[in-house]
Amino acid sequence: MASSNQSGKTGSSNRGFASMDPQRQREIASQGGRAAHEKGTAHEFSSEEAREAGRKGGQARSQNRAKNQASNSSSNR
Repeated sequence: MASSNQSGKTGSSNRGFASMDPQRQREIASQGGRAAHEKGTAHEFSSEEAREAGRKGGQARSQNRAKNQASNSSSNR
């Protein structure tokens, strides 16, 4: 059975990022994002890059959906 940590969440440990409350996780992630921008290593998508990523995601979803429909119809026979 999973133990309960101090914040009332269940899990095997009360240590680590995942066991923190969501607000504290956001604070830490925000600090990392700011540091990456200051250092110059953060990536910012241009509108063209974002458009391409969205297009690829849509195509992948469409292909997966078609595969799932084909396998479901053949297994229902």
